[in-house]
Amino acid sequence: MTLRHRFGGDAVRVALLITVLVFASFTLADQSLSSNVLAQNGNPSAPKEQLTSPVKVAEPEEVSFPGPEHMTLHGFLYRPEGKGPFPAMLWNHGSEAKPGGRPDLGKFYTDKGFVFFVPHRHGHGRSAQAGPYHADLQRECKSQDCVIQLHELYNKDVVAAVEWLRDQPFVDKQKIVMSGVSFGGIQTLLTAEKGLGIRAFVAFAPAAMSWASFPDLRTRLLKAEEKAQRPIFLIQAEGDYNTGPYEVLGTYLLKKGGMNKAKLYPKFGTTNQEAHGAFATRVAGITLWQADVLSFLNAAMK
Repeated sequence: MTLRHRFGGDAVRVALLITVLVFASFTLADQSLSSNVLAQNGNPSAPKEQLTSPVKVAEPEEVSFPGPEHMTLHGFLYRPEGKGPFPAMLWNHGSEAKPGGRPDLGKFYTDKGFVFFVPHRHGHGRSAQAGPYHADLQRECKSQDCVIQLHELYNKDVVAAVEWLRDQPFVDKQKIVMSGVSFGGIQTLLTAEKGLGIRAFVAFAPAAMSWASFPDLRTRLLKAEEKAQRPIFLIQAEGDYNTGPYEVLGTYLLKKGGMNKAKLYPKFGTTNQEAHGAFATRVAGITLWQADVLSFLNAAMK
């Protein structure tokens, strides 16, 4: 006796019901995924966790390079497909102890045909064993000049990273650009003063977290902007810890003119840290500034 003979039409009805339930579950899951992707790409109602990357990106290559004082430093390198040579973006991370590889930025820049390099300064991340962590040293500082000298010290690592990047055969030596956020924004401006053959600089929220505490550092960064020969684009978002960098450093760049730029974007995220770091490094923030930054870089590299 078959199942249908034994239970009549019940088996058919049960099978149909299971089919409907399975289809409904897939539909709801697909709608949920679509909503999450939309949120992660700039929906202002996106919850905090939606500021992470919505897509997987290729794993970067971990590289080592010679630093100052016989140090060996490390970092993460993303490369577009092909042999190159490609334009290259060097990213200066913030003050975090473990900067990682910044995969959202890595995907963004490599998709646009750039090599993307994230060197870790000594005491940070993969270069933790190369020297002391800057925050430990800064706690011992008794003056503002000491704080400034620490920034100058760590800028030597950035200079070493630029030299290594320029020597790579897949990099177009005439089209290297630089960006960074927070402490890394400071490093970007200090490097702009030196030049080093870099074509353009994009500084996100330089010194925003310490703006009120270190007026001498503000003066030092203004001096760096004054001496810079290549264009600088200073960027911040409303909601950052302090918008003084845009109001002072950005205003100076606008007055300096030429290809220099500054822009204060609308409020981003729900916390100071999201408006500070996530705005510069996560997909939801990149979506907002990408067109402006690419236009600036392309013009500077012509």
